[in-house]
Amino acid sequence: MSSQSYQLPSAASGFASGAAAGEGASGPLVSYVCGDCASKVQLTKGDVIRCSMCGHRVLYKERTKRMVQFEAR
Repeated sequence: MSSQSYQLPSAASGFASGAAAGEGASGPLVSYVCGDCASKVQLTKGDVIRCSMCGHRVLYKERTKRMVQFEAR
């Protein structure tokens, strides 16, 4: 194994960096729906999993808007 340390890929390598990909300082913003009051909650990595309106701790991830189609055989 090489004795060199791991180098992070640069922005010129074709991968989007965090700020360019729409992420904040602590990660991407993900939308959830509260299981009790059905309000929308947006969380980032490290946030407490709790509804900001009612305090309920069961959150469901929103369904994607992107069309997903599988090929059947």
